[in-house]
Amino acid sequence: MTAYVFPGQGAQFSGMGKNLYESSESARQMFEKANEILGFEITKIMFVGTDEELKQTNVTQPAIFLHSVILASTIEDFKLDMVAGHSLGEFSALVTAGALSFEDGLKLVSQRANAMQRACEINPSTMAAILNLADNIVEDICAGIDGVVVAANYNCPGQLVISGTIEAVTVACEQLKAAGAKRALILPVGGAFHSPLMEPAREELAAAIENTSFSTPSCPIYQNVNAQPSTDVATIKANLIAQLTGPVRWTQSVQNMVADGATKFVECGPGKVLQGLVKKIASEVETAGV
Repeated sequence: MTAYVFPGQGAQFSGMGKNLYESSESARQMFEKANEILGFEITKIMFVGTDEELKQTNVTQPAIFLHSVILASTIEDFKLDMVAGHSLGEFSALVTAGALSFEDGLKLVSQRANAMQRACEINPSTMAAILNLADNIVEDICAGIDGVVVAANYNCPGQLVISGTIEAVTVACEQLKAAGAKRALILPVGGAFHSPLMEPAREELAAAIENTSFSTPSCPIYQNVNAQPSTDVATIKANLIAQLTGPVRWTQSVQNMVADGATKFVECGPGKVLQGLVKKIASEVETAGV
């Protein structure tokens, strides 16, 4: 069985999607439709924009979504057995599996990006990658620190990202290094994604998701917050809302997909980050890009 996986923020690069736009008429139409929906020329920023322009959350998230979804739409004889997306990638996965229309998916991603941007401005916050330390040790140390700092992204064994206020994350990094972490690296992100500090964004996005029409996906989607497969629309919506303040359980999602029969993982979107993580989680599976 083949699992299609979709990347999240951080996979962007200048020039992304340009080949698709130039080589496929259907892709070009989708990109032009996206410019209309968003109200600005995102294609221009994707194709020739600077890294700094691409790094803005309100650009990054729709850009990665567009690259992933439009790339998937060009695959011939596309058969989906199971899908998953890392953070933002969950929206790309849902559109590709037919649970959301392209237009509705893009609108939600844009609303999500803007809501997260606003939440970042309310609370100065950050994230840090912790390398080569057991998950439970990271969780225990974070739990003992005053202020908000939580495990946010379970990326692969030995790589867990924490998220919270600048002060609490800084203290956590010092304690985690003292506990044996190989590295505790503050990340260049706008704020504390997948933490309680995203509550204002969660409330904003919840209303938008509740007012959007979802369909039953063509295959199970393994969702970030619980790493479990779902095809139930109400469950999918609830998990999508909870994702903003909850962790991305990527390690557990990949493990569960392998346990359920996945032998090949195809990354659909910019970059190869997920292929690398999948190999570290399950070295026996085959990985590929589109």
